[in-house]
Amino acid sequence: MAPDVPSSLRGLSILTRGGISMKAEWRKLMLVMAAGAVGLSMGTAVFAQSGTTDEGKRKVKTKVAPAYPELAKRMNVLGKVKIEVVITPDGRVKSTRVIGGHPLLVQACQDAVKEWKFVPAAEETTQVVEFEFTGSSN
Repeated sequence: MAPDVPSSLRGLSILTRGGISMKAEWRKLMLVMAAGAVGLSMGTAVFAQSGTTDEGKRKVKTKVAPAYPELAKRMNVLGKVKIEVVITPDGRVKSTRVIGGHPLLVQACQDAVKEWKFVPAAEETTQVVEFEFTGSSN
């Protein structure tokens, strides 16, 4: 690079002396991506999931937390998933319907909520369950 270029700008430009040199830029990009992958694989990020139901509805006797999908974890996908749940009179989950949420997270939430047990009631009920995937660093 030309000596008249300030040191703070060296390595930022892909144009050097009239030619295109992307080799240094490519190395920097790969180094940053590798560092991020190593950080995630070492567990530097912890993800929490929580599931809540509408207030005033049937209480949950047994909850199963959703497994955080590996691809969603690698992509740092966070957010809420809302699922409508039909509950039988004896407290089992009869069916589920996704209301909203990231496609990488919804299946894990559906699988988990199907294992939930609710307090028995006189009739079949429907309520919305919300899961939240949040990232927090240690």
